[in-house]
Formats: sequence, C-alpha cells, structure tokens
Amino acid sequence: MASFTPTRSIPHSSNKISSAFTDTHSNLINFKKTHFGFKSNIQTKWSNLSLGGERIRKTDKCFVKEKKKQRGGGGCVVKCTAEGIERGMLVGGRGQEGNFAMPERFKVVALMACVMCLCNADRVVMSVAIVPLAAKHGWNSSFLGIVQSSFLWGYIFSSVIGGALVDKYGGKRVIAWGVALWSLATLLTPWAANHSTASLLAVRAFFGLAEGVALPSMNTLLSRWFPNHERATAVGMSMGGFHLGNVVGLVIAPLLMTSIGISGPFILFSSLGMLWLTFWAYGVTNDPRQCNSISKSELWLIQAGKSDAPSTKGKLPPLRLLFSKMATWAIIFANITNNWGYFVLLSWMPVYFKTVFNVNLKQAAWFSAVPWGTMAISGYVAGASSDFLIKAGYSLTLVRKIMQSIGFIGPGLALLGLNYAKTPVVASIFITIALSLSSFSQAGFLLNMQDIAPQYAGFLHGISNSAGTLAAIVSTIGTGYFVQWLGSFQAFLTVTAGLYFVTAIFWNLYATGERVFY
Repeated sequence: MASFTPTRSIPHSSNKISSAFTDTHSNLINFKKTHFGFKSNIQTKWSNLSLGGERIRKTDKCFVKEKKKQRGGGGCVVKCTAEGIERGMLVGGRGQEGNFAMPERFKVVALMACVMCLCNADRVVMSVAIVPLAAKHGWNSSFLGIVQSSFLWGYIFSSVIGGALVDKYGGKRVIAWGVALWSLATLLTPWAANHSTASLLAVRAFFGLAEGVALPSMNTLLSRWFPNHERATAVGMSMGGFHLGNVVGLVIAPLLMTSIGISGPFILFSSLGMLWLTFWAYGVTNDPRQCNSISKSELWLIQAGKSDAPSTKGKLPPLRLLFSKMATWAIIFANITNNWGYFVLLSWMPVYFKTVFNVNLKQAAWFSAVPWGTMAISGYVAGASSDFLIKAGYSLTLVRKIMQSIGFIGPGLALLGLNYAKTPVVASIFITIALSLSSFSQAGFLLNMQDIAPQYAGFLHGISNSAGTLAAIVSTIGTGYFVQWLGSFQAFLTVTAGLYFVTAIFWNLYATGERVFY
C-alpha cells in the first residue's frame, strides 16, 4: 500500500517545489475536520508540469506530488495548507524507505504517558504495602498518616527547584534524573521498612524529592512539542498514563506481595524505571527543532500552532510581580484544592474500604483501582473536549473555566454522596464519579500556567505545586487524625467537598486564559 505522509517546508526552506507555488493560495478547498484527518472537497486543477519523472497535481491550496509506482510500493507526498493548519495522515503501508510515518510528537507523548504511569505506580505501591506494614509494626491511624505523607516532605521542596531547572535545562534531562533517583528510592523502600521507621521516612522523603520534577517536566516538554490546539489532548494522554499507574500499582502490588513478599512490587517498578530510561535517552529531544528525525511538515505544524515564548535563559520572574496577579492565585488555590482531594483518595482508599466495609487487601485494591482506571479515560475526554471547544472558536478563558468548574463541582457533589454509601460497590461508584470528573482539572489549571506565563511555566508550576503539596500533607495527616478522633471518614469528606465548591467560585472570578506575564 502507498503511505501518505504530509510534508511542508518550514519558513526559509530551500525546497524548490514549495517555493514555486507560494502564490497559489485561494479558497477552493473546503476541509471537513475529523478525528483522524480531513475529508476534502477539492476543485482540482491539473498542470502539465513534471519534475524528474514526477507529476505534480496542483490544487489551489493543495499540492500532491505523485511518484511513479515502484516495486515494493509507491508513495505520494501531500502538501496542504488549510486554515493555516496541517494534519498528519497515516493511511498505512510503507513509504519509499519502508518506514511507517508515525509523527515524532506521538512518540514523545507515548513515552511521557509510560513514565507518568510508573511515577504514580511507584507512589501507590506504598498505599497497599502500608496495610501489612501497619499490622506488622502496630501503627495506629494517626501514624499511618505520617508515613503516607512522608513522600510529600521531599516533594514539596523539589517542585519549585524542579520547575526552575526545567525552565533552564528543558524537560528531557530533568525528568531523566528524576526517574533514575526515584527508581533507586523505590528499590530501597523495603530495606528501609525492615531497618527502622526513621529509615523508611527518609527514603520516602527522598522518593518524593525525586518525583517532584515529573509534572513540571511533562507540562513544559509537551508545550514545546505540541501546538496549542493539540496540547490539552497531549496532556490528557500523559495524565491518562499517570492515572493508569494507580490501577497498575493497586492491582499488581497485592498480587506480588502475596506471592513474593512486600519487596516484589518495589523491585519490579524500579526495574521498569531503569528500562524506560534507555528509550528516553535516545528517543526524545527537549525541543522539536533539535530532533533530527522529525519531518519538515510536522515541525511546521508545531511551530505554526503556537506562539513561542521569548527565551529567559533560566531567569526567574520577579516574585512580587508574580504574586500581584489574581490569575496566579487562581492557579495556586486550584492546585491546593486539587491536591487536597486527590491525595486523600489516593492515600486512604484501601484503608477506607478495609475500615468501613471490612474488605480484605485484594478486594480493597480492586475497589480502589476501578475509579482510577476511569479517571484515565475521562482525562483524555477532557483534553479532547477542551481542544474541540478551542477549535470551535470559544475563548480560551471560557474553556478553562468550564473544564475547571466540572473538575471541582462534580467531585464535591460525589464526595457528599459518598457519605451515604452503604455498600462497597456504591462507594466505589461515588469515588469513580469524583475522580473521573476531577480529571477535567487537567484541561483547567494545569494548562493555564502555559497560558498566562509560557516563559515561566515551570517555575509557576513549581510554586503552585508546592502549595498544593503542603495541602496534600495536611489532608493526608488530617484524615488520619479525623478518623481516629471521630471514628468516621464522613466529616473529612464533607470538608473536602466544601473546599471544592469555594475554590470553583474563586476560579471563575479570577482565572483567565489570556497571557498575563510578558
């Protein structure tokens, strides 16, 4: 079969064919956008032009260079400009060199989704391991909260530092070091737990320190590799991997612990992290312009679909200026609320199902895993919906407010309903609704950092994430004390729901999709 790969010369290219037709722009093509490409209604004009045995079919906005068929398959190159946007279309088969034409940015997002899956799987293993460890060492609920929150002690410091490093050195190198260090910490966790409680807390804090660079690296790297109208979908796919990490960790960890021992899942996930590094080191660059294997058409698509931020060469923004804008505070408060609710559910769900409904470890893991799996799907839906609304002409500010409102009001209502759940199945349904709708925040505040301050996005992400991490520490420890004090999860779930509602109001008053910092 022929392989159809769109190509287009970037500005100042030496491509002679493209330059010969720079004046042939008219409105004779009506493209209908689909999920996979374009359906076209083209008025075709043929010219008697041939170049080196090739015939060029000319349309007013489309040039199709048709190669003569060769043994083993032929190919054609489609060059189009429609509404200033190019789309990659892979029909199938082989090109002239026998290679499939997969866009480079898809490889980037696939690797990013994989590492985000590992990132969260490494975190959640401890949420499962904490149950047998607590039984072994006789820890009470309040001390369980301290152990669970120890990951966040290091995480809170690395977010700002990691964000600044990402702005200066790019996401590739920073996240590579992060994966190497957190995989080492994961491997050491079982040994630390057997050695002493202090060793366990120290290793978990080091683990959090290494993982703090993951989200700033992801956000910055994807903003460089994807045009604005694809960025929410790319983030949704990467965060889909992140949420699937919960499923992987919650399902695999108890199986390995019961068959191999507590060290089983820690060894597995640390090994997978080192394996991922080998692919990442040679398969990704910080910027698409540094990639040798990217096509000219894909590079043009990326560059034309976003406005490049001026280089700051790693300089930090004036903090006084940064905190003087309400748009900054809208992001910070949104991150605080998102992390508060997220870590309550992440850290306490296995304990919740075991305490409230008296299910065993494997059953608790399954009831906890199902909501995270649906969150991965809904995160992609949120990103695709956001991009669809932007392409449809809705303002960026309106789209960000709609997505974030769903991401806060929906979980708040679901958590209130969770207080009335009488069976583990009903409870799992309410938690599934809460987490699925909370994933819409990925198309809200998480993308908004690039909207208002593209040149300082990593640093702003670090600041807001540190504030969110502090909230996560308070909520994780606070849940333990609330449960021990009141003997119930209901009061803390109600507090969390109220926080969702208040922050949703604040976001709609002060958030903006316009650029604030220049």
